[in-house]
Amino acid sequence: MPATAAPRIDRLSVPDASGHFGPYGGTFVPETLMAALAELEAVYRSARADPAFQAELRHHLSEFAGRPTPLYFAERLTRHCGGAKIYFKREDLLHTGAHKINNAIGQALLARRMGKKRIIAETGAGQHGVATAAVCAKFGLQCVIYMGSVDMERQALNVFRMRLMGAEVRAVEAGQRTLKEAINEAMRDWVTNVRGTHYILGTVYGARPYPEMVRDFHRVIGAEAKEQILSREGRLPDELVACVGGGSNAIGLYFEFLEEPGVRMIGVEAGGRGIRRGEHAARFAGGKLGVLQGCKTFILQNPDGQIELTHSLSAGLDYAAVGPEHAFYRDLGRIEYAFATDDEVLEAFQLCSSMEGIIPALESAHALAHGCKRARALAADKIVIVNLSGRGDKDVQEVARLLAKRE
Repeated sequence: MPATAAPRIDRLSVPDASGHFGPYGGTFVPETLMAALAELEAVYRSARADPAFQAELRHHLSEFAGRPTPLYFAERLTRHCGGAKIYFKREDLLHTGAHKINNAIGQALLARRMGKKRIIAETGAGQHGVATAAVCAKFGLQCVIYMGSVDMERQALNVFRMRLMGAEVRAVEAGQRTLKEAINEAMRDWVTNVRGTHYILGTVYGARPYPEMVRDFHRVIGAEAKEQILSREGRLPDELVACVGGGSNAIGLYFEFLEEPGVRMIGVEAGGRGIRRGEHAARFAGGKLGVLQGCKTFILQNPDGQIELTHSLSAGLDYAAVGPEHAFYRDLGRIEYAFATDDEVLEAFQLCSSMEGIIPALESAHALAHGCKRARALAADKIVIVNLSGRGDKDVQEVARLLAKRE
C-alpha cells in the first residue's frame, strides 16, 4: 500500500477505557490478578501525569541507560544496496544491549511506587531478562527470571549476565521450552505471590494496562528518531522498518509517526524456514484471532484452537502471538507486515557486521533484511530508518554454530 494512502488516525484514542484496540486487547486473566492489574493501572496513570515521576524516569534513561541513542547513517550498506539512504536507530547502544531497558526502568519505578520489592519477568532472547536484572540490582529489588531451557542454551551468555547481577534464573521445561512457556510460568508465580510481587512484562502484550504502558515507556525511541532525522535531513523519513515479536521496539519507533501519512511503516516477523505449520512465527501470515496469555489478538493456532509450534533462529521472535495494537493498525492499513526467513536473517547479520562494523541482534537482523529490500526498491533521494533494537553479542556463538552446520 503506498504511504500516501495511509489513513488519518488519532493515536491517542487507543486503547479505549476497557483496554481494547478495536476488537483486540482486553483483560483475560485469572480473577486473582484483577486487583493487581487495577492497582498497576491506577499507579501507572498517576505516574504518567506526575512531573516528578517523569523527571526521575528521564534521569535514569539518560544516566543509567544512555539515552538519547544516535541515529546513524549506514553509508557503506546504503552504497551496497544501491537505493535509498539507510539510517539505523541505535538502540543496540543502550546499557544491557537493547531497547528493553526503557520499559524495565519505567516498570521498576512503578514497582517502587507500589511498595513491591519482588520482581518477576519472562525472557526469550534474554535481553529483557538482562534489563530487568540490571534495574533490580540498581534499585535493590529481588529478581526472578523465567526462561525456557531451549532459550537458555541458545542464550547462555545472557543467562550468566542475569545471574551475575543477582537474578535467579528459573529454567522452564514445559512445552517447547521457549518464550510462551516462560510467560506461563511467570503468570503462575504472579498468581501465587501477587501481593508483594510485580511482573515486569517485557513487550506490548498481555492484559490491560501492559500493552499501552509498555508502549508509553518505549515512545522515546520514535520521539528521538523524529527529532534526529529532521535535524539531519530536514524532513521525515519515507519508511520505518522494525522487527516484530511482541512488538515493543516497533511500536516504540512508530508511535510518534502514526499521524504522519507520508511515512510508511513495516513490521517484520519471523519467517523461519518458510510459512508452513510449525516452521515460522509470522502471526499475520499464518495466524487468526484468538486469546492467549491475557489478551485477544492474532495467534498461531490450529483449527481446534491449540497453539501451534513456532520456529525462528531468533529466540526473541518465536512467540505465537503479537501485540494487540499491531493487529489494530494492521486492520486500519496504517502499518504493514512482512516476514524474513532464517536464511535472509543470517545474510543480513553477516552483511551488517562486515559492511558497518556493527553486529546486530538476530531479532534486529530481521528488520535489516527487509530494510535492505526496501532500500533497493526506492530511489536514492528516499530515506529508510531501520530500528536496530539490540546488539548481537548474545548471538555470535549461535550464529557460528548455524553457519558451521551449513559448511
